Amino acid sequence: MADVREILEINDPTSNESPTVTKEAIIGSNKTKKTSKPQAIAKRPEGMNREVFALLNFEKGQQNVEDMSTTSGGYKQVKAKLGRSRARRWCWAPFSNPARTDGASLHHWRRAADVAKPYAFSKFNIQPKVFTYTPEEYEQYLHDDTGSNWTREETDHLFSLCRTFHLQFVVIYDRFDSARFPNRTMEDLIERYYDIRNRLIKARGLDEKIFIFDAAHEASRKSQLEKLYNRTSEEVKEEEMLMVELKAIEAQRKERVKGQEGLVRLMTANEKKEAKHPPSGRKSAKKKSLKKKGDHNQSSTDTAIIKFPEKSSGVWLRSSRMKLPLSIGQKKTKAVEQFLSEYDLPPAPMPTEEICQAFNDLREKILLLLNLRQLADNCEYEAQTLKHKLEAINRSREVLQLK
Repeated sequence: MADVREILEINDPTSNESPTVTKEAIIGSNKTKKTSKPQAIAKRPEGMNREVFALLNFEKGQQNVEDMSTTSGGYKQVKAKLGRSRARRWCWAPFSNPARTDGASLHHWRRAADVAKPYAFSKFNIQPKVFTYTPEEYEQYLHDDTGSNWTREETDHLFSLCRTFHLQFVVIYDRFDSARFPNRTMEDLIERYYDIRNRLIKARGLDEKIFIFDAAHEASRKSQLEKLYNRTSEEVKEEEMLMVELKAIEAQRKERVKGQEGLVRLMTANEKKEAKHPPSGRKSAKKKSLKKKGDHNQSSTDTAIIKFPEKSSGVWLRSSRMKLPLSIGQKKTKAVEQFLSEYDLPPAPMPTEEICQAFNDLREKILLLLNLRQLADNCEYEAQTLKHKLEAINRSREVLQLK
């Protein structure tokens, strides 16, 4: 019955409230329920495609695309309206190039509003300044004293070509009259021009920059580039291999220099340590030895070759003082252990105070000895290399003398 009452929306009679059972409560009321109004459909803005508009999601109460943006003005990217504006007029107009001196008039299509404007490409007509000289200046300042035997007529011909071809020396070299004058290379022409230019600047006291042209250097540069360009594939591969070997040799050299610097520091530290603590007889007074014990430990840490771990706070093992630091490297650590095994010395003796100090000093000297051996091998290798180079130089000299 509870389910029936719940379906018919009738209150439970056993509850505290005792509502009256009415006809409306049993069969319901004839009043129609209020229906919600349908939401307004968002309007597609003008100029937006239907497919794009269908992809938009509108929130509740939002009707226009303008509501989706924080800016006003609606749909910004409107479809372009082409063909509605009037086209600009073009005309077949004459023009003249200011760079030409023959007064030639040509025609091209141009906007009617731009006919009166100057030729657009005239701004690229940049001509270099070519110096001119008088006969008096040539006689006084410009005589050739370099041994190239430049005459006045040859110099005039060169400067005439420079003015005609705007210092384009590739063209000047091609047009140079080698039938009337001696054969000149392009470097000779450039060197002669800048030599005359620099002399005129100095003679006239002009505030212009002086350019120095080295013909020998330019010829050498071109020759080297030509040889570089004419290399075969085998020569290129050989050069790449030589570069790889050169990098390896340079890396080895830097490593040797670095090792030598480290050995010098080790030897200096060992000498300082021996100078501060010379060997002396056994001290009988225990109190006196304990008094100098702290000073000895402090000075030994300052000049030590190997920086052994220091005492830490709290409980620590004395054997930890004999542990080699990681900065030495695994290779040198194994070399020290092998050296100890050759003399039947234990790698980890009883760690008393005296044994710890003596064992650490011994391994410092072993490491110094190994480094000195390595340095001697490097010096021997360099000596043999220099010896072979000297022999090769002497053989080449003998061959040249025989020729």
